[in-house]
Amino acid sequence: MLNKLEIIQQKIFTPLTLSRLAHQWHMLSKKIVFTNGCFDIMHQGHNTYLLQAAEFGNKLIVAVNSDESVRKLKGDKRPIIDQYSRALNLASHAYIDAVVIFDDETPLQLIQELKPHVLVKGGDYTEDQIAGAKEVRAAGGEVIIVPFMEGYSSTAIMEKIVGH
Repeated sequence: MLNKLEIIQQKIFTPLTLSRLAHQWHMLSKKIVFTNGCFDIMHQGHNTYLLQAAEFGNKLIVAVNSDESVRKLKGDKRPIIDQYSRALNLASHAYIDAVVIFDDETPLQLIQELKPHVLVKGGDYTEDQIAGAKEVRAAGGEVIIVPFMEGYSSTAIMEKIVGH
């Protein structure tokens, strides 16, 4: 019998194994929702955004930037939390069905492979800035931008810690 940690760990996939699982979900007519981000220091903005994303389908996949990918996007002092810890934190949420770590600057290749029905990003993006938006729309899917929750960011949390 699996303990709770092992159950959570089983929600973290390699791109290849997630591709197989997504194919099964497609065959079972599950509506797959995909989102991505760094999720360096989890906060209320992240949780609200992810809960909203989960409402748009049956299965929520969260792609998390690898440590190297975060460094390329945010600079050498990031991430604060390592990629496996960030993935485990995400996988521990009951409403998240699968987590995958990706190395590229964008998850475009993953999106093309997984073929989600819905692509969700936060309100700090416009559709033309969202990797995979054209591909999801071209396949008949939706791109949804959920409102950005002002006052919450990993960067602001880091600045508050350093300031004290």
